[in-house]
Order: sequence, then structure tokens, then C-alpha cells
Amino acid sequence: MVLFDSFTRRRSMVKQRVPGRKLPEAVRRGLPIRFEAVGEALASGSSTTAACSVVGRDVARDGAALGEALDGLRATYRLLRQTTPDFAAAEALSVAWAEESLECLHAMSCEDPLTGLASLAHVRTRLEELYRDSKRAGGSVRFTHALVIVEMTFSAPVDPGEHPFTRALYLVRLCEVTRTVFSGGETIGRLGLDHVVVVVRRAPELGGAVTLLRELLDDLGLGSARVRVWIEGLPETAASATGLLSGLAR
Repeated sequence: MVLFDSFTRRRSMVKQRVPGRKLPEAVRRGLPIRFEAVGEALASGSSTTAACSVVGRDVARDGAALGEALDGLRATYRLLRQTTPDFAAAEALSVAWAEESLECLHAMSCEDPLTGLASLAHVRTRLEELYRDSKRAGGSVRFTHALVIVEMTFSAPVDPGEHPFTRALYLVRLCEVTRTVFSGGETIGRLGLDHVVVVVRRAPELGGAVTLLRELLDDLGLGSARVRVWIEGLPETAASATGLLSGLAR
């Protein structure tokens, strides 16, 4: 139901942005499946970015490969404008397709295959459990738990002479150190390409654990990668916590 509601809201947003010129039925029948919104945007002369984002997610859920999705976009542009898609349209579709595919992949497994850490879906489930338990007990998760976030950024491009999987290898090493410090049953998950999250109890020793983690990560020698560690407070509701995780994952 959540996915359906989200999809409905996205469709509504697209309809609001497209000034409503209806496609001739013959043209509509000639469009690739799922690309009606893009066709309507092209017919009305408005931006196709929002429609491409919706379609990118739709076709990813249908199981279409990215190449198929881009072929559908090209066919739609040829039919309506006799041109090839512009960069913004192709980018919007590709990014949406990739994000939806990644979410589906995370939902299929509770463990990230690269690092062995919990998937984003599993971390969300763990937080939802905490919020439910806290509500039953009449307390607040904000006062009992927090998130420790480890962020890896690059101040300069990765050295071309380094291994082609340098970024992934750095993340694996970062995860190993995080697991060493937080080894007491905490939920440790991967968020996107460059973030690790730990669901922890608020306790007097938390500050010392974070300090130790910073020191160990400083000694890793991750080339041009810079690592930042901080404690993130949890919001009042489970829905807000899910939004927080999604934001970090992007």
C-alpha cells in the first residue's frame, strides 16, 4: 500500500506539471508501454523531467533493463518530436531507474553482499521495531537510541593508478573497523555508496566508542578518502526516521 500511495502521488505531481494536452489515440497506441506521461509532456511542450522520473521507476519495477528503458525514451521522442532525447530527460530516467533498482535489490536481502552489513531495508525494519516497542512502553526512541553515521567522501578524484575498485575496497575496510568497535549486537548497515549507519543505545560509553572509531579510521590510510563520524539523533516518528535514512542513502 505504501508503494502504491507513493506511486499515486508521483503520478499526481506529473499531471499537475503537464498542462493537459491529450494525445491523439493513434499516437498513444504507438507509444512504448509506460511512456504515456512522457508523450503527454512532449505534446504539451512542457519539461519531461518529472515524467521521465516516474517512468524510470515504473519500468525498473517491471524488470526492464536500462537499455530497454532508454530505447523506449528514444522511440517516444522520435514519435512526438522526430528528435533524440535531451540530456536532462535521459538523466532523469536513468537516475530514477537506478534508484528504484537499488531499492528493489535491498528489499530482496537483509545483507549487503559487498560488505556483509545489514541492507537499508533491514535497518529500516529494525528502527520500526524500536519505535513500536517504545510506543507500547510509553517512551520515546529519541531518548533511548541514536544513529552513528560514518561518511566517506573524496576531496579529489581517485588516483587512476589505484585499483579500479578502490572506492569499494575502502568501504569494506571502513566497515570492518566499524564492526570492531560496535561488536555488541548493534545493527550496522550500509547506506548508499559511502555511508555506514549503526543503530545504538544511548549510553554513557557511546561518546568514547565514537572517539575510538574516529581514531581507528584515521589510521586506516584511505588515500584521498576523508572520513567523518557523528552521532545523529532520531526523530519522533518511524516515518521521519525512514526519511532520514533515505536521505543519507542518496
